[in-house]
This record gives sequence, C-alpha cells and structure tokens, in this order.
Amino acid sequence: MKVAVIGAGWAGCAAAVELSRRGHQPVLFEASRQAGGRARSLSADLNGQPLLLDNGQHILIGAYSQTLGLMQDLGVDPGEHLLRLPLTLQFPDGQGLRLPSWPAWVPPALVAFAGICRATGYSAADKASLLRAALGWQRASFECPADWTVARLCQGLTPAMQQGLIDPLCVSALNTTTEQASAQVFLRVLRDSLFQPGGADLLLPLTDLSRLLPDAALRWLAARECPARLGARVTQIARTAPGWQVSTTSTNEPEPFDAVVLACPALEAARLLAADPALATAAQAWIKQAQSLRYEAIATVYVQASGASLPWPMLALHACAGAPAQFVFDRGQLGGPAGLLAFVVSASSGDQAQLRKEVMTQAMRQLGLADSHLQHVQTVVEKRATFACMPGLQRPPLQVMANDRTLLACGDYVEGPYPATLEGAVRAGLQAARHLG
Repeated sequence: MKVAVIGAGWAGCAAAVELSRRGHQPVLFEASRQAGGRARSLSADLNGQPLLLDNGQHILIGAYSQTLGLMQDLGVDPGEHLLRLPLTLQFPDGQGLRLPSWPAWVPPALVAFAGICRATGYSAADKASLLRAALGWQRASFECPADWTVARLCQGLTPAMQQGLIDPLCVSALNTTTEQASAQVFLRVLRDSLFQPGGADLLLPLTDLSRLLPDAALRWLAARECPARLGARVTQIARTAPGWQVSTTSTNEPEPFDAVVLACPALEAARLLAADPALATAAQAWIKQAQSLRYEAIATVYVQASGASLPWPMLALHACAGAPAQFVFDRGQLGGPAGLLAFVVSASSGDQAQLRKEVMTQAMRQLGLADSHLQHVQTVVEKRATFACMPGLQRPPLQVMANDRTLLACGDYVEGPYPATLEGAVRAGLQAARHLG
C-alpha cells in the first residue's frame, strides 16, 4: 500500500520505517523543516560560538525496549550514544537514592529493595514506609483502582520519602504532579522498570536528540527510496472510493493514497478530521477524545556555569515555590561543552523571565554556584510537551473509525499503558504500521 504518514516525530518515523519493512510505500510528511517532533535538536549561540541544544532534556530508561531496538535497526548503537547509569535520584545535599550495580542475574526486586535500604538522608522510618508500600504494590500485582491518584496511592509514606523520592519520580515519568497523576499508570511504569533486569537504568543521551533516532530514520528511509517531505504541511485529507486524497502546501493537486497514518499531535489530527464534513461525522468520538486531552508544559533552562562540574551527570533538585526545577543535567558530561547545565522544569507554568530568574537563584542556592559565574544561554518551553496523565483518562484509540482500518493514529497520546514518553511514541508508531498488515 501507499501510505501517507503525517508527522515525522518519533512515532511517525517508527511507523514509516516499519511500513517500509513490511513492503509498503510510506510517504512521510512533516510541516517543519526538521524531523523529531518534541524530541529534536535546535541551534543556539554561546558567546558567539554555534551550539546545538535539544528542545528538552529527555531521559530514556532500560525498559524502553522498542525504542532501543529501533535505534539498533537504524544503525544507531545505544552503547555509543547513551550513557547507562543505575537509577539515581541524588540531590546536591547528599540525600537520595541510587540502585546498586549488581549483575543481571540478581532479581530486580532485590536490587530495588537494596537501593531503598541504602538510600541516604532518610530515617529508618522513612525507608520502612517505602518498603511496606513497595511490597504492597508488588503483592497487588501493581494494580489499583482506576480513580486513584499517585498521592492517594502513597498516602502511607512519610513526608520525607514522598517529597524526596515519589514526587520527583512521578513528575519525571508522567510530567504530572502526584496530586493529579494516575496511580495506575505510575504503577505500570514502576513494574516495567524497577522489576525487570536493567529496566530502571537511566540512559542519558550523549548526542543531540535528532541524531539519536529521527535523522537515522530519514537516512534509512531515503536509502529505500522513501524520502521524507519536510516543510510540507498537510492541509486536508479526504476519503475517496479507492482510498484517500491528501493535500499539502507543497503540491497543487491532492495526492492519492491507500491509507493514512496520523502521526501528528492530537489537536492537529483532530483539526484535519474536523475539516472534512464526512470525516467529522464518522470520527466524531475520536475527535472529542483528542480535543479533551489536557496538556502540561516542560521548560528547559540552559545555563553556562563557568568552571562548574556536577558530581553526577544528572542531579535531582528540591523543587518548591521559587525553586521550580526538579532536575539538572551536566551537559559537559554528556557530550556538550564544559559547564553547560540544563535545568528541567516539568509541569511548567508562568512567565519565562520569572522562570529564568528563579532557576538562576535555585542554581546558586542548591548547587553553590556564584552569580558572577552564571550565564543564561536559552530557555526552551514546550507548551504541549505531554498530556496530563490523570486517573480515568480516556485516550483516543489507534483506529480512528471503527469501520475503517485504513485511517489510523499514532503518537504518545493514543490509547496505551504508558504516559507520554519516547517509548510510548515509538510503540504507537510500530503498532500502527503492523495494524495495516
């Protein structure tokens, strides 16, 4: 089949590659001039020198099996492009958790429990509360009522363990605060990461996000005569008797296709469907679900700290009013220039200038950096970085219309067990391609 894949983010790239592997002819459309979607590189300037940043500091984990497998298929060696570390949530003041680097044959549950027991900065009562909770989650097969929030799930924990471990874990995994985040999804993430060998390992990119997968996918597709059409915004899709018609800003006439995969953001997919009266009626339920998703922003504040080097490539930060960042990454240890720090503010809101000011103050207070040594480089805000992963959330399904298997949607927002992650996007893309046969 000739398949239009609309959107060249990680989901669209995965879908196009899998379609080609299955003998189909994918045509990848992307409105911007660069593939990667919400996980891509961008150009910046540091003291007159060109600098390559990311539009957000992403973390992969060992449980991202589909993403890591796709990278290898595209010729990207995860061992070369990702720094693998045991799960570490260390704070600058020494408090934190670090799982031990034990052999793969050691049961993951034992590794997790040992990490809890060896955590620093917590009392015996703090650790006992988490051990009791973790054992209870395991006995319940990591299931809980659909309407529970993470805060409800963890109400038996001590405040220190809640604030020092669960809060940063939840906001990093779901980009939603514990008071609003789905406990069901949180438990699924814990099960698939902490309780499988190497699943919880942190995989920190040593190169920019575009090189990590999107650029490799485009090269792979081009070698198989499936070049991506960058800078071609799809303006309309329409159902015809033999298939589909796709109109773009780069062509004068609609182009025929046998199937369409909507790999663009949920609101853009809903817009394309609503623009055609027949599709708007047939896909009414899907459009309503897509439009009902709420979104959370992620801000990344890049700061050049002269002479600075963190004890770990990633540190957790004590986030509170006036100290908004939950994590800081030392890009100098991750293939970037020395002293470049990336402060990540999940579930971000408010004015950029105020955010930048607060992060700079947080860097001085929590990292002990001098104001005279700090230089703001760039602040990147993805306003719709992820959907808000709340209890009972109804996400749009893969198949847009029940009676038509040739119109599919993929992205980290479609129905599935995971929050909005790179792994969720890749899995959705692969699933859409396999659904077409």
